[in-house]
Amino acid sequence: MVTATEPTILATSAGFRIGVHGLMSTRPGLIHRFAVELAAPRDAPRICFLYQATGDPQDRIGATYAAFADTGYRVSHLQLFPMPNIEDIRSHLLAQDVIWVGGGSVANLVAVWRTHGLDEILHEAWQSGVVLGGVSAGSICWHVGGSTDSFGPRLRGFTDGLGWLPYSNGVHYDAEEQRRPKMHELIGDGTLPDGYATDDGAGLVYRGTRLAEVVADRSGPQGYQLTRQPDGTVRETPLPTRVLSDS
Repeated sequence: MVTATEPTILATSAGFRIGVHGLMSTRPGLIHRFAVELAAPRDAPRICFLYQATGDPQDRIGATYAAFADTGYRVSHLQLFPMPNIEDIRSHLLAQDVIWVGGGSVANLVAVWRTHGLDEILHEAWQSGVVLGGVSAGSICWHVGGSTDSFGPRLRGFTDGLGWLPYSNGVHYDAEEQRRPKMHELIGDGTLPDGYATDDGAGLVYRGTRLAEVVADRSGPQGYQLTRQPDGTVRETPLPTRVLSDS
């Protein structure tokens, strides 16, 4: 069972290791193993994947099971398209050690969750000690909002996140040229509150609503604090970032 000592969220721009054969040579990332460490399960870890941000694609779901086939993890998935694949969603999610949310459209993700009441179930899971984690849309969703391509290739502001973490969240900060200036614009004009951002490969660890640590799956990626100044500019402060061990 779950033994995380306080509500924990791992919000990242990190995920699977993709091999030379694409999805079907996917392996778990260091960030997934770290999420399980945060949960500190007493037996074989239970991790459930949610891919509503991309409409529950079967190839991605299948690749996830293949990636974890030899790991000893007890993997499951919850899909909502075209209908839930699990009858008692609440019981299933509350029994997990980690719930991991994939990337895609954060606007669609949150809307579908609310339609199915999943926002309330996930909040209960978070408060009970299940570690909630995710990448990209699966990072922004827990916050007030962030920059998103949910509405088209030109980034726009998204302000309808779950808001359990009272900050803005910038993902892919070093990997997509629009990301950094758009986050500065959205925070600077007051569309979004102050917040945090992650380079590809980095993740933010929240204990309760407090940022406790920044981690990365390799040397180089960092996390940043973004703070609006009185003149409307944004101060960007690199945060100490711990590189996860590959052992």
